Amino acid sequence: MRKEFIHVARDPRTLAVMIIMPLMQLILLGFAGTTDVKHLRTAVYDADHTPQSRALIEAYQASDYFDIIAYTDNEAELGHLIDHGDVRGALIIPAGYGRDIAAQKHTDVAFLIDGSDPTIATTAYGSSQQVGQAVSSGLIEQRLGVSVNNLPGVEVRPRVWYNPDMKSANFIIPGLMALVLFLYTSLFTASSIVRERELGTIEQLIVTPIRPLELIVAKVIPYILISFFILVEILVIGVLLFQVPIHGSILLLMELAGLFLITALGIGIFISSVANSQQEALLMTQAIMLPSIFLSGLFFPIEAMPRWLQFISYLFPVRYAVTIIRGIVLKGVGINNLTEQVIAVLIFGALIVLLASTRFKKKLD
Repeated sequence: MRKEFIHVARDPRTLAVMIIMPLMQLILLGFAGTTDVKHLRTAVYDADHTPQSRALIEAYQASDYFDIIAYTDNEAELGHLIDHGDVRGALIIPAGYGRDIAAQKHTDVAFLIDGSDPTIATTAYGSSQQVGQAVSSGLIEQRLGVSVNNLPGVEVRPRVWYNPDMKSANFIIPGLMALVLFLYTSLFTASSIVRERELGTIEQLIVTPIRPLELIVAKVIPYILISFFILVEILVIGVLLFQVPIHGSILLLMELAGLFLITALGIGIFISSVANSQQEALLMTQAIMLPSIFLSGLFFPIEAMPRWLQFISYLFPVRYAVTIIRGIVLKGVGINNLTEQVIAVLIFGALIVLLASTRFKKKLD
């Protein structure tokens, strides 16, 4: 037992990871592991422009579940905002809404919902109808002085885009593609290089007439190919077994997945330049993966997290990869709607590869 305590004390980095990871998991589960979604970003197209339509908009704004952040002049612009991810829902008030209310006629309004996240979609679906019911009840009470059911009023008709049945598989599987790409690529890369160092064969490679960059490329190419195979495997299983629809370009998906792989490779190389053993490499990879799982939006909506945790989530590239893959697979969007995420992955990739290459070269020297 004394020997084991001495062994642990001589490996402070592993000890630190073992102590910090449970605390990190507890904090992340407590703050990020929530499905209580509020303040959904919402856009409005008001084709009526009457006091009655403004009252309906104010009712949505007064709800804790919706934040009106944009007004549009046409319905097509609402679709663009949802495709781009700027809003999660959109209220459409038709022309004649105020006239029908004044004539005490039944009137419908539409509420478009981004169904790519079933948790958010379910909240938006129910909450939008609740607002409509509250407005109807208020109108009835105003007319008759009592609460009466089944009288003409406002009915909100939600329309769920991209995932009409709100299937969780359509939401989870595209996100898993990003997570698996990141996990296997970074872990295999780090473990491969560290294993060479543990076996002492890295010194043999150093004395050969190849440059450090060529050495890195030779080590990571097999894992790039394996990662692409895993991506295709998940895609095929998702389509055949879980009926996940692919609405976008598979070629674009592969191209942007390759871009994300560069970032994952850079992280793997960086870990290999810090870790002294495969065990350390595994623990460091897990230490990065844990917050990536919680803060990427893979399982829990980022909108439901505290503001400070939402800000921290921008520091994890898996967040951008999840958005990119879901956007292509579920929404069928092109690169124009993913510009911000692609730029973020490019910046992350360039910085981490530069840092990893510098550290790896120093390690070899």
